[in-house]
Amino acid sequence: MVVNLYSNPMKKILFITALAFLSISSKAQTKKAVFIIIDGVSKDVLEKLNTSNIKAIAQQGALISAYQGGERSKFNQTPTISAPGYNNVLTGVWFHKHNVPDNSIKAPNYHYPTIFRFFKTAYPQKKIGIFSSWEDNRTKLVGEGLKQTGVIQFDYKFDGLELDTLKFPHDKESKYMAKIDQAVTNEAARVIKENAPDLSWVYLQHTDDTGHAHGDSEKYDESILDADRYIGQIWNAIKIRQEKFKEDWLIIVTTDHGRDPKTGRHHGGQSDRERGGWIATNAKSLNTYAKNGNASVVDILPTIANHLSIPLSIDQRRELDGIPLTGKISISNPEVNYADGKANLTWSSEGDKGKVKIWLSNNNNYKQTGEPDAYKLVAEVPSKDGQFIIDLSKDPASPIYKIVIEGQSNTVNRWIVNQK
Repeated sequence: MVVNLYSNPMKKILFITALAFLSISSKAQTKKAVFIIIDGVSKDVLEKLNTSNIKAIAQQGALISAYQGGERSKFNQTPTISAPGYNNVLTGVWFHKHNVPDNSIKAPNYHYPTIFRFFKTAYPQKKIGIFSSWEDNRTKLVGEGLKQTGVIQFDYKFDGLELDTLKFPHDKESKYMAKIDQAVTNEAARVIKENAPDLSWVYLQHTDDTGHAHGDSEKYDESILDADRYIGQIWNAIKIRQEKFKEDWLIIVTTDHGRDPKTGRHHGGQSDRERGGWIATNAKSLNTYAKNGNASVVDILPTIANHLSIPLSIDQRRELDGIPLTGKISISNPEVNYADGKANLTWSSEGDKGKVKIWLSNNNNYKQTGEPDAYKLVAEVPSKDGQFIIDLSKDPASPIYKIVIEGQSNTVNRWIVNQK
């Protein structure tokens, strides 16, 4: 039997609406993300070199100044060392929370999930990949297979080549690491082109080895240009996916620390050059904070979460130190100064005409046990005010006060610790 849909006006409207919905759904792009960390690349050197591939990525989005090292001389100051730098990116929080102060990675605080755990918890059926010249990135920082990390497993993994001294015999010049970086790149580009994991991390190390060996030098510059070529290989694989499958890819390239200002051989301190990080991305919906604010590498996690639509709980948002670089935000640049029993809060209002809620807790369950903290609402004030004073003089003495400023579009936090 043939049904004439157009004999009934209401059926006609429903039919056309359904077709329009199906058309829109069919055009929805699958979202993917990859972030690349190249070790120990100082921003001043990056900017002077013709890193054509990094610059090509930034031309689609931006090259953003983004500091490492936490806030200088404050409770969240973080060593400008490799593993802490990676974990700042992975967890979206600084050392005082993730507890990785050096490369030994003895006791990470897994109560602060990596971007991979956030993603796999939300979308267990989707795929994640890691391509790295250092196996500890997978086994210790992300904590693959550990009970504390929910026994997370990578769908694609390629690392541990630094342990294969037969295939990659070690030499004083660390040339073997350049070969490993090339092998890591080859596999990452192949897997992205053929399998397209939904979220991937690529880590390249040789630039830092060259910096330690030669400092600011022609050889250091050459290692950065090599890394740029590796990034171009991965970028080309992404462009093939975009063209062939119409996927929506976010790529972020960053570094874990800069170099010491005197010779470029060292890092770990809090000089401007050691803290001077950067983010190159093709993201097109960058907000005013990304363009004009005091961005940092902990902003990478919430930015990826935005792109991949990863839901974060209220308690998780209250703990993150990062602010999304894309999409609408309400507040940024929070500060707290404590004196005479009073906490003087300030923040930047990002054009939000609404109110912010100010919350206070004097326990630290989340960090210690992973359980939510008990917060009380202190006040609601217009976001545009940009300041508020909390009188703590009448509260019972506490070793910590955790303050959360909750805007309509994002949440920021600051802690007061070890006050007497």
